[in-house]
Amino acid sequence: MFETIKLKKGLNLPLKGQADKAVLMEVTPGLVALKPTDFKGLVPKLLVKEGDTVKAGSPLFADKMDQRILFTSPVSGKVQSIVRGEKRKLLAVVVKADAQQVYENFPEHDLEAMSGEQIKDLLMKTGLWASMIQRPYGIVPKADAKPKAIFISAFDTAPNAPDMQYVLGDCAADIQRGITALKKMTGVAVHLCLEAATYSCNPLHRMDDVVLHVFEGPHPTGNVGVQIHHVSPIVKGETVWTISPVFLAAIGKLLSSGKLDLTRLVVVTGSCSNKSGYVRMLPGTCMSELTEVLGNTDGVRVVSGNVLTGTAIGVDGYLGYFDNQISLLQEGDYREMFGWANPIRSKLYSYSKAYLSWLCPRKKYGMDTNVHGGVRAFMFNKVYSDVLPMYIFPVFLCKACMTKDIDAMEKYGIYEVLPEDLATCEFVCPSKVEWQKAIGEGIDLMLKEMA
Repeated sequence: MFETIKLKKGLNLPLKGQADKAVLMEVTPGLVALKPTDFKGLVPKLLVKEGDTVKAGSPLFADKMDQRILFTSPVSGKVQSIVRGEKRKLLAVVVKADAQQVYENFPEHDLEAMSGEQIKDLLMKTGLWASMIQRPYGIVPKADAKPKAIFISAFDTAPNAPDMQYVLGDCAADIQRGITALKKMTGVAVHLCLEAATYSCNPLHRMDDVVLHVFEGPHPTGNVGVQIHHVSPIVKGETVWTISPVFLAAIGKLLSSGKLDLTRLVVVTGSCSNKSGYVRMLPGTCMSELTEVLGNTDGVRVVSGNVLTGTAIGVDGYLGYFDNQISLLQEGDYREMFGWANPIRSKLYSYSKAYLSWLCPRKKYGMDTNVHGGVRAFMFNKVYSDVLPMYIFPVFLCKACMTKDIDAMEKYGIYEVLPEDLATCEFVCPSKVEWQKAIGEGIDLMLKEMA
């Protein structure tokens, strides 16, 4: 039996643009990019050059520290460009997709007959090893590492997040194969976290080889980092791996069909979208393929991911490898008359009830990117702990990261968090501090000095 873990702290952002459960279109890939920047801590070694022909599942680059870990193309086609940044840093490998997809031939496998090492080799060869994230630090797991547990969050509480039951559809059998494969490969407990409101109708609650947990509460309850914190907190010297059920389904399909198929349903949300709904597409797809859905993007910020933690990519950018959501936000490139001195501002949301909009608690808001203020002195404030359902001291942790104090970072919980876990703190911050940037820089320092 399981006990429902009820979390009261957090914040559900009342944002307009929730998508209907309808598939708007299926994108035939044109340009698809695989970006090393999607994988934390990766030093890539390029394996292809411009003009090379690749199949879906062909390696494009490898981990320079361990070249057994490959990163493979989601599509077949020709390598159109190698995008580099400062100091020739590899930013993306762009593939022009074929009209008819050709797949690398990975033989079908009998999961019961496979050993743990064979499963590991298959995942590294196909690129699906990189679909797992190792905590602390949010990096690609080392090939020879063994976690203390694996966690799967099967629901999302972010603003206008996709309905994971709808996204996964009838993939329960594939997900079960993926879970069994990871259990056999690592020999550790696999924890599956479900939402209390939809638990009884979710087919995943019948999964074998898992330890089941049910959570109830506002965002960020759906973050796997929060779930790990309440089930099996990470201490120094321990590692935990996490994986999305979308990638579990891809592992299951690989085992049953011998093909690397990363196609997924991605939700398009936001009050600025031409249509709100779901699009069937591949990670790395160029946003220019979605003009029919996105509509006029003048003055609109196109974000890969949700509005709290996503990355602004523009209409010519590419969907992130781990993202299941595209958010459209109005650019806040304007100045307000009277600004903060105007107490009415009924069209603006305020967590602290600074405006009269708090009199309409069920109202949804078409928010923009304006921060409504400038950076101020960073003071201790109870507001941060009210929106973070974790037993850590968020202000002290953030200040330790900003001052590069490794001892304090360890003391206040750097091993338990990723930037996404403190996104709600950044949203409500009266001082306009970039929390996620500070935590990310702290993690970079830990990787450099301690990992």
